[in-house]
Amino acid sequence: MRILNKETIKYIGKSVKVCGWIKSIRSHGKILFIDLRDRTEVLQTVIGPKNFNLYKLAQELRPEWVVAFEGIIKQRPKGMENNELKTGRIELEIEKIKVLNKAKTLPFEINIDSKDIKEEIRLKYRYLDLRTERMKKNLIFRHKAIKYIRDFMNENEFIEIETPLLTKSTPEGA
Repeated sequence: MRILNKETIKYIGKSVKVCGWIKSIRSHGKILFIDLRDRTEVLQTVIGPKNFNLYKLAQELRPEWVVAFEGIIKQRPKGMENNELKTGRIELEIEKIKVLNKAKTLPFEINIDSKDIKEEIRLKYRYLDLRTERMKKNLIFRHKAIKYIRDFMNENEFIEIETPLLTKSTPEGA
């Protein structure tokens, strides 16, 4: 069963399966570090050449591919922790890789703030723009604000009524 990245800190020493998008890949000699992003957090994963076929597959991975990794959650070595992440004191030692979907080269970098990218490009590739950290934070804030309003109204015995909305179904009229 898949678990979310933010939950991996509860599984030190245990085998887990995580899924998400590849955020970045760093090669340090014979060791690959792959940052895996899901909707909750970024998790550092690591693979060495001891399993040659698996290592070769890992070398083919690219940013924004959707993958499933299975492996053991381990403590990061002292001095190698990343205090900016909830998962910054652990890493996943990869034992199994499954590529769920490959991605083409992106029209813009989603690991950076997209506010400096032309609006036409952002709107054309809206599904990618929504993956940026700024847009994710905006969506979460909006969700929390609407939930707060709904909870308040519900606690005060208001009833939400959704009425049909008339709109044009074709360019000719409604």
